[in-house]
Amino acid sequence: MISFAGGIPDPTLLGVDLFQEAWRDIFSGPASAREALQYSTTEGYAPLRQWIADYMARRGVTAGPDNILVTTGSQQALDLIGKLLLDRGDCVLTARPSYLGALQCFAAHGARFDGFDAPLPIDGSAAKLLYLIPDFSNPDGRTLSRVEREAALGRAQRLNAVIVEDAAYTDLRYEGTPLPPIAALDQADAGTIEDTRTLYCGTFSKTLSPGLRVGWICGPTILIRKLALLKQGTDLHTPTFNQRAIHHAAIAGFDTIVERARATYRGRRDAMLAALERYAPPGLHWTRPEGGMFIWLTLPGQADAASLFEVALRQDLAFVPGGAFFTDGGGANTMRLSFSLTPEAQIEVGIYKLCTLIGAQQRRIA
Repeated sequence: MISFAGGIPDPTLLGVDLFQEAWRDIFSGPASAREALQYSTTEGYAPLRQWIADYMARRGVTAGPDNILVTTGSQQALDLIGKLLLDRGDCVLTARPSYLGALQCFAAHGARFDGFDAPLPIDGSAAKLLYLIPDFSNPDGRTLSRVEREAALGRAQRLNAVIVEDAAYTDLRYEGTPLPPIAALDQADAGTIEDTRTLYCGTFSKTLSPGLRVGWICGPTILIRKLALLKQGTDLHTPTFNQRAIHHAAIAGFDTIVERARATYRGRRDAMLAALERYAPPGLHWTRPEGGMFIWLTLPGQADAASLFEVALRQDLAFVPGGAFFTDGGGANTMRLSFSLTPEAQIEVGIYKLCTLIGAQQRRIA
């Protein structure tokens, strides 16, 4: 099977050596070991929260540990935000397409959805949340320009809505100039993080370890405290050992791990783009992401990615049909391709097979 389906980090790029060192360090003495195996505070391991605050400062967001809540992955961050801010029937503005996990999470809290560019108010009510992935979005790999980020912030201010900034892929930039997070633009406008309306959701899952499930929310203290109360009722706290291990790995080699991942994923992205240029049939369009893990394909005309998926599976080829990333039944002729886990030689073979299947489907439709 050649799989372009899951957006999964390559396990050979994760910091195994760093976590082996972390294990030895944590269990080097009885006091440290007992602390790692004990309950902890809901807000998170204090040294890790400080590391995250310093990381946010490098991204242009001035924050302290009290502005940070460590979560069990950034998926829990989305769930806690939905619990706190959404009532049944509330509107969430999203990009189209948008991250399936966020759509499922907010829908579970009773949300309805509309596109970010939709006219408001909708059905007499304004939006509560704007959910955006500004850098290398899942699923389409798109990056919002600075103008688009400023427009999002302006719209949230007019609606008195909260922005949920999902920054899962921000560190995986392969080209171009990094852009300020919406949270940084918000703080520059407001003067202090305490007067902002952006909740920045970060994660170590795409860099250090997806399995340890450590993420965070950065935002105004008043919201972080409320989110911490909700988290306390959910799981008390993110596992102490996991937080300490992530902290050790982050201090010892975060930048090294990230740079290694960038180099590998950049090569795989380039291989996929080059193969598409060579083998794509007429009418096929795709994004050219500056980072992240995904390329978004739009098939010509009335092509159906879901039926193509069934045919592809029988030929040991997988991708994700794009309809899953829409809330309005759209996207039937789109698909998401992930290049993160597939070696370059297999990418070449897989794209050739995929383009051959797309071309055959086109001829049948014609």
